[in-house]
Amino acid sequence: MENSRKFIIFGLGNAEAQYAGTRHNIGFEVVNALAQKLSATFRTDRYAYVAEGKYKGRTFVLVMPTTLMNLSGKAVRYWTEHEGVSPENILVICDDIDLAPGTLRMRAKGSGGTHNGLNHIIEMLGHGNFPRLRFGVGHNFAQGYQVEYVLGRFESDELKNVITPAIQTAVDMVLSFGTAGIQHTMNQFNTKKTAVQ
Repeated sequence: MENSRKFIIFGLGNAEAQYAGTRHNIGFEVVNALAQKLSATFRTDRYAYVAEGKYKGRTFVLVMPTTLMNLSGKAVRYWTEHEGVSPENILVICDDIDLAPGTLRMRAKGSGGTHNGLNHIIEMLGHGNFPRLRFGVGHNFAQGYQVEYVLGRFESDELKNVITPAIQTAVDMVLSFGTAGIQHTMNQFNTKKTAVQ
């Protein structure tokens, strides 16, 4: 049971430089902030940028897939198997247009909904029984413009006052997930607010 104290944190996004800072890349932003907190340094490895850090006796493997978002499942399946970690010890962090900006919602399992990255992970793993942390980015876009919206960037005020503080809260949620467990984390952190834009 050596790996019961090891957790893999997958932040979803697109690795190409033009996508940096976009709404769709919020998973990368959270994992980068977590790496800073744990003084972990990323290396380029199979399907991903990977770093490792320790916190309260737990090992956190941080993974940012370098496949496109829609192929995230390749990295998740490979690294879950490579590290010998069970699905309940992985956490996938992604953007969610159905939650208001900065709203954070952790779940133990579920469907992928309209998120192509989550859906590919479910397809590659063969199930949806893995924890995920959804980070609200809102849905302030006209019908048919979802792609442009999620590949766009936050307004400066929104980034400063809403998103950046939420990224720090998300980091706290990840560490709580690994040390106190998912149920405690959901009870303490999950916000009730949903998108009203």
